[in-house]
Amino acid sequence: MLRVLGALLREDVAGLRTRTTPVDRADGLWLRLSVDDGDALLLPVVEDGYQSVYAARLPLLTRESDGRELTTHDEVLEALSALADPADRGGFDAFAEECRQTLATMRLHSRTRDEVAATLAAEHGTDPADWTGLAGGLAHDTLAARLDHPVYPTARGRSGLNEHQLRSHAPEFHPRFPLRWIAVPHRDLTVAGGPAALPAAWPTPAALGLPELDHSHLALPVHPLTVGAPLRQALSAAGLADRAVLAERPYLDVVPTLSMRTVAVTDDPTLHIKVPMATATLGLRNRRIIRPGFLRDGVAGQRLLEAVIAREPRFQGSILHADETVYAHADHELLAALCRRYPAGLDDAVVTPLAALLAEAPWGSPLLKRSRESGGGRLVIDHLADRFHGGDPIALLDDCLRLLLDWQTTLFGYGIALESHQQNVSLVLDHRPAGDTRVRLLLKDDDSPRVNAARVRATLGADAPLDFDDARVLCDDDRPLTDMFTTITLHLCAGSYAFGLARHGRAAAGTLLDLVRDRLTEAVDRLRTGPGEPGATLRAQVLDAPQLPVKAMVSAGTLLSKERSGAADINKHYTTGPNYLLRRRGSQ
Repeated sequence: MLRVLGALLREDVAGLRTRTTPVDRADGLWLRLSVDDGDALLLPVVEDGYQSVYAARLPLLTRESDGRELTTHDEVLEALSALADPADRGGFDAFAEECRQTLATMRLHSRTRDEVAATLAAEHGTDPADWTGLAGGLAHDTLAARLDHPVYPTARGRSGLNEHQLRSHAPEFHPRFPLRWIAVPHRDLTVAGGPAALPAAWPTPAALGLPELDHSHLALPVHPLTVGAPLRQALSAAGLADRAVLAERPYLDVVPTLSMRTVAVTDDPTLHIKVPMATATLGLRNRRIIRPGFLRDGVAGQRLLEAVIAREPRFQGSILHADETVYAHADHELLAALCRRYPAGLDDAVVTPLAALLAEAPWGSPLLKRSRESGGGRLVIDHLADRFHGGDPIALLDDCLRLLLDWQTTLFGYGIALESHQQNVSLVLDHRPAGDTRVRLLLKDDDSPRVNAARVRATLGADAPLDFDDARVLCDDDRPLTDMFTTITLHLCAGSYAFGLARHGRAAAGTLLDLVRDRLTEAVDRLRTGPGEPGATLRAQVLDAPQLPVKAMVSAGTLLSKERSGAADINKHYTTGPNYLLRRRGSQ
């Protein structure tokens, strides 16, 4: 509940930021929000600094008139909903349901903790630093899926899925299951590169028990949770109800990745298949669909990054990218698939999403016979530091930040900002023959960047690949780029680790924030710094800005309609927060 209230405060829901009056009490600061009947709501707060000046604290929300404490999400959201515009009341009801789903999921995670730890130990071993290759990366995905999102308070909930569906298909349970398939007439299916480009593992209709369709149809994968009413409705909307055939025979065993709708082929973990799902995460409107335009934009984004790396040799070999040029769709958001192929040569490396670094490593299972005193309960980053950085997690973070911020600021110099959040960037660690540690980054999913078209053409040439389907990608100034750079690269991939490692006692917050600012300053200083140039822009709008943009994810994703929020893109709708990079060096 503290995370929920903190998010509502950060996003100024019902005026919690802008309509409140600070009140000092014996136990600290409270914010007083007047209500229409002369009463008031009182919110106790504590200094935060990450993406909000204040964070909620116990005893949560209180009514001033009678001292009644509102301690459940239903009570809190009902009280705040009464202050909202009547047009938004349905959004509060939807968010209350998100909270219920998330609470149930968190309880399920607690009940199954030892069970999943035993599964991971049996398949991969007891030390996350030894979970190597892309198969080991799936185990890291499982740990990341059990960790809260740095910003969105109900991220562990998935709309409309019950316990059986989660256990059978969600990454936090590390299950295996077979994909379902439909046979679609050739003329109704678009395949990038043609059918010959599809992976060798792709079944023919005959392999699915439909030999009579072998010459007229192609197979398209369907997530098992989409089979049923969602698939029937999709086929009807696409005009395929009488021509596409759902195969009764499942085919190709897979393991879910952190994104859940993307699955890894069990027998070939270098091949991931992204299939749409009729569910939502990180907000009611953040549906897990795949529009055909997303697929084309992913290719355009990949080509753009390849063009930059070709001009920046220091990133060749240190920035890796999955190939996302092969896909198929039947011109409907639930009838599509992306074939993501990862680079070879990673079998001996640890490949972990950034989202897993602060996850707690498995411990406590009777099969593991471990305890907190013997190393249990440590973070994934601690285990990785033991193997690769002499036991120093801050040194590991430092190496990661050097490469990450150099890469992302270089892209900014070309006019590009990526939505490469913690789930879309993996840290790749291994030892060179000489014994020293090699640090690389592995990227995927570049279908939603922000691109300053004029600068890209000026730096990469007039024929730079800018054929994006989504008109929101291309812009004519840097503000959309700095917004994305700040909310994704800085907040999620740098700042969250400074505050997170401080919270876990690995170092003082001031020391870690100094590290982030130093590494970002070094990266910015490598750019052109004249007036209006990229370096000057990042310095003014990020390093030295009085405030920084912050995602308003709850408002845009669930509480408010697009008409009410004004969000052109629910994942790029912002409020403001403090600039934690402005702190005085040496302060805590």
